[in-house]
Amino acid sequence: MTRLITHLRHVDLAVPDFAEQRDFYAGVWGLEEVATDTGLSFLAAVGSPEQYVVRIREAAEKRLDLVAFGAETPADVDALAARMRAADVRIVREPGTLDTPGGGYGFRFFDLDGRTIEISADVAVRAHRKLEEKESVPVRLSHVVLNSPDLAATRAWYERHLDFALSDTLSSPYMGDVMHFMRCNPQHHSLAIAKGPHASLHHLSFELRGVDEYMRGSGRIIRSGAKKVWGPGRHLAGDNTFTYFLDPHGNTVEYTTELERLDEDTWHPSVYDFSQPEVTDQWGTANPMNELVAKESFNDVDRGVFVAPPV
Repeated sequence: MTRLITHLRHVDLAVPDFAEQRDFYAGVWGLEEVATDTGLSFLAAVGSPEQYVVRIREAAEKRLDLVAFGAETPADVDALAARMRAADVRIVREPGTLDTPGGGYGFRFFDLDGRTIEISADVAVRAHRKLEEKESVPVRLSHVVLNSPDLAATRAWYERHLDFALSDTLSSPYMGDVMHFMRCNPQHHSLAIAKGPHASLHHLSFELRGVDEYMRGSGRIIRSGAKKVWGPGRHLAGDNTFTYFLDPHGNTVEYTTELERLDEDTWHPSVYDFSQPEVTDQWGTANPMNELVAKESFNDVDRGVFVAPPV
């Protein structure tokens, strides 16, 4: 399948306590600050060629600033922008040169729920390295999960406008569909849409080198005093490990590894009943999924809906 979107680049967060958030991600979480500006911090993953995977901005209110995806060429960026205009999607920054680390060419628009999305190409590759055994810091940004009050409509929007494909669905006899796992490449999901009471960030996930590094990293975060929400365990959909924590501003962040890669020509989506404990955790090692665990990932109402970030 030919897609104009290639991969997830970075997710940008705004918070009132900039210093605390910066210290968490550049410290215990294991990212590396690669650039700063007034009230801005750009954080990279050691093993990733992306210039940065998280941007933190100082702001009066907590919000999700934007989610950025990559495209192969500037021509693909222009083609996507033309597609958005034809569909009356609101563009908030026309295609042009980017002034963020690595430069490139991109544009921004609002998705169905009012989140700012950026698409870019020709961003310079950052010098990076292969992580060694026992290095328990993120290799790269794995995926992002977004809460939506209209799960089906948001899934359809991403399928129609950005060519995302459905990999699997979580459902239950009591709640119906609760999460759609969406892919833009053979990785099981770079994006997932979760059923929530409002538009917000559900969680950010970071890939570690392997299971041993994932466990060492999870233990390091637990010992730091950060609140653990759920895990360690292993999901059925995507077959990836998970441990979820809260960052200092209440955003859920995940350590994971071994997320499944699919043969897209033969893959058929499944619907998994997440009320079955082996679906949420194959290992049976995590604390049980319950309403309190789920509520943490609802997050606060996003104050950035249909308001483009200033930078």
